[in-house]
Amino acid sequence: MIFLRAPLFISIILLTQLLQAQTSQTISLQKEYWTTAQGSEISFETFDGRQTMILNGTAFANGFEFSNGVLEMEVYANQKRSFAGFVFRKQDENFEEVYMRMHKSRQVDAVQYTPTYHGESNWQLYPEHQAQVTFKSDGWNQLRIEVENLTTTVFVNGEQVLQVERLKSGNLTGAIGIFALFGNRFANLKVTKTGNAVAKEPFPIVTPKKGIIGEWDLTEARPYVEGELNFEDFEKAKTITANTEQSGLLPISRYLAKPTSGNFERNQEAFTVASTTIAVDQAQTRLFSFDFSDKIIVYLNGEAIFYGNNAFRSKNNQFQGHLALTANKIPLKLKKGFNTLHCVVIDKANGWGLIGKLN
Repeated sequence: MIFLRAPLFISIILLTQLLQAQTSQTISLQKEYWTTAQGSEISFETFDGRQTMILNGTAFANGFEFSNGVLEMEVYANQKRSFAGFVFRKQDENFEEVYMRMHKSRQVDAVQYTPTYHGESNWQLYPEHQAQVTFKSDGWNQLRIEVENLTTTVFVNGEQVLQVERLKSGNLTGAIGIFALFGNRFANLKVTKTGNAVAKEPFPIVTPKKGIIGEWDLTEARPYVEGELNFEDFEKAKTITANTEQSGLLPISRYLAKPTSGNFERNQEAFTVASTTIAVDQAQTRLFSFDFSDKIIVYLNGEAIFYGNNAFRSKNNQFQGHLALTANKIPLKLKKGFNTLHCVVIDKANGWGLIGKLN
């Protein structure tokens, strides 16, 4: 009979548990293992010597919960406009998303990360989370993402192309899915779990730099019809308080669900009114630097002083609609005492956002 000393015995158990936790699982490409989102199209067939899934839309792997670990897939080369990637840590309509834009090979936005809030993608708000990648024009492209707590590292065909230091959905665990806009073919889907994510606070309240507006009051989201805004209505509307990210960016969809969403540029436009109070001890003029997505109407003390359109492709077919704090500057003629700045922010798709600074 062999007796193991307690420390050695415990070490063997822990090592066994660790190896079991890190075992890769292949997600079966058969209909009964997947649940599709509304409006999605899915089919399965043998192709190029492997079992494949053809998807247009989003499909979720039944019974899989994912926190930390590795997600891997192969996507057949496709030079037509199409998107292919992973959805992960999904809870309700909030999740993380990393995908390849197959038609964007060699361009600066070939790979993108975005958080999705209330079913709405927000890629316009985060140009820093994009990467230039050259995809294979024939055969299979491999996508691998490694997730550790709030960090994810993205690899395409074995090469690291992007690292996101702070995942933004706020979820530490959730469902796994596949995303394929305009259709793509997938094979060899694998998941390796390495334990549970740990974060003291996914979204700590941070203090932006001096002058940046770090807190806004938001009205509920409502359908937007041009020419039908009534200032008196939203001036007295109920509001919630929303904190920006450290940069000053306010991702509005994180706080508000749109009346209609999830249908990209086919969405109906929605609006909210973001307001803040500016107190000064004497009359003065301050410069307001800001940007927005998609459109904005700015009111100071009840008077409309600016209208702008920063929507995707609003200026030309290549215009992305990204935000930059220095993009727009207007003087605010402030009266002594309290002044109210109301920003009507109107959005259709791809990222509902606002950023502002007083100089």
